[in-house]
Amino acid sequence: MNNSKEILDDKKYNKLIVILSIAIPVVVAILFGVKIDAELPVFLPPIYAGINAATALVLVLAFMAIRNKKIKLHERLMKFAIILSVAFLAMYVAYHMTSDSTQFGGKGAIKYMYYFILLTHILLSIIVIPFVLITYVRAITNNIEKHKKIARITFPLWLYVAVTGVIVYIMISPYYI
Repeated sequence: MNNSKEILDDKKYNKLIVILSIAIPVVVAILFGVKIDAELPVFLPPIYAGINAATALVLVLAFMAIRNKKIKLHERLMKFAIILSVAFLAMYVAYHMTSDSTQFGGKGAIKYMYYFILLTHILLSIIVIPFVLITYVRAITNNIEKHKKIARITFPLWLYVAVTGVIVYIMISPYYI
């Protein structure tokens, strides 16, 4: 059962959640328009695809941990998943600020499948931001019942974004120059 302190704790984060949920996609979109004439020391797409794969694995492990009532392990894994997602985003933006976008070269049905996966990946990667933030806030404010409720939505969304990030990389990787 919720008490008024938990509700107040949740509410004090709402403004920050709204700001971050809007600012992150807007800043990423703006940075996509910024081109830096620099060559990165490594080719980032396989690295950030690997981070997406690691995020998916960590999310599944965290799900298993909570199912087995290993709360501290679940907590640590979820914090790690957030760190991985932030690292992915930083590398993704750095790559696109220093490199031209690669065009998908597939034809026919595979092209439509690629663009469907890419579009849903991008849209859900924006939509999942407030879900992750709200889920996290409800955990740290000990609003566990509400945390569980939204986590049931957040988990599959976030997992889809992580897995489709890897699929998009695999599908476009033959076309990198």
